[in-house]
Amino acid sequence: MALTRKFLSAMGIEEDKIEQIIDAHTDTVNALKEARDGFKADADKLKSVEKELEEAKEQLKNAGTDEYKGKYEKVKAEFDKFKADTEAKESRAKKEDAYKAILKDANIPEKHFAKILKYSDIDGLELDDKGEITNKSELLKSIKEEWGDHIEQTGTQGAGVQNPPANGGKSKKTKEEIMKIKDSSERQKAIAENHELFGF
Repeated sequence: MALTRKFLSAMGIEEDKIEQIIDAHTDTVNALKEARDGFKADADKLKSVEKELEEAKEQLKNAGTDEYKGKYEKVKAEFDKFKADTEAKESRAKKEDAYKAILKDANIPEKHFAKILKYSDIDGLELDDKGEITNKSELLKSIKEEWGDHIEQTGTQGAGVQNPPANGGKSKKTKEEIMKIKDSSERQKAIAENHELFGF
């Protein structure tokens, strides 16, 4: 039998309580329909709690006592809490995905994502209609400042011109010193590095 106002009224339940029960029942049905595929374990638990709600409703129908009414309300409260927890998990997952997209924009390798997410205020983020973080540009700047040592450099960096080698990268040896080198390979190397001393 469907949970209707007529049915609840016949059980002697007050009008304002009827509205609450109907709304609660509607929320329960809607929550089950909106459960995400990614939360299969949660969906299974939702079915289990819904079954308890149906059993409590049946007991209320058969007995109509305060004892069963109290049990129904207890199960309903537990279901509301579980529904809120499920929605919070889904919201957290969406925020983490949006945050990871910004980390990618900042050129931070994925191997650092878990660490950064652990120390970031993910729950405090706000998403727009497109599922993106509202203050994206400010957050990107903040990430680059706070996690700059994790940013992956995409280009090669040459030697700084502020502190070039004093001798232009060449040996300070004189021609005479080079010629005194006993090892022939080392001597040839020194000659090549200082070819201007030998006129070529």
